Amino acid sequence: MNEIAVNELLAHEGRMMLLDKIIKFDDQSMVSEVVVRNDGLFGDDQGVPALVGIEYMAQTVAAHGNMMDKLAGRPSHLGFLLGTRAYSSNVDRFSIGSVLTVTVEKIIQEQGLGVFNCKITAPGVLAEAKLNVYQPDSAHNRVLAE
Repeated sequence: MNEIAVNELLAHEGRMMLLDKIIKFDDQSMVSEVVVRNDGLFGDDQGVPALVGIEYMAQTVAAHGNMMDKLAGRPSHLGFLLGTRAYSSNVDRFSIGSVLTVTVEKIIQEQGLGVFNCKITAPGVLAEAKLNVYQPDSAHNRVLAE
């Protein structure tokens, strides 16, 4: 598989672009990579709070949705994180320099609503959650953009 530029799949810019690389994907899942940084946005010398993992997961879900749109020849849609259920992490912080693997798997997606099983792994790290997301159709997105 050719390397996929993350910035082609996400609307995020600058330091809010938290994903570094797309590792692989299919119609039901995606795996991304995040290198934990001390850039002052979320991280400091002690690391990045593990709760930021929810955003790593959400950006991977968004990248997956936009990849599916791209492959189908559709324009990308805005998406919204509605919430999460049972986020857990065996660490309080992700260490600076750690390379995290973020895996998202679609459980269900119907009428714009979706639920994804998500996991972050690295040596000594395991964080898990189910994310609830909403991706309105393109007509709704045009209204939001105006």
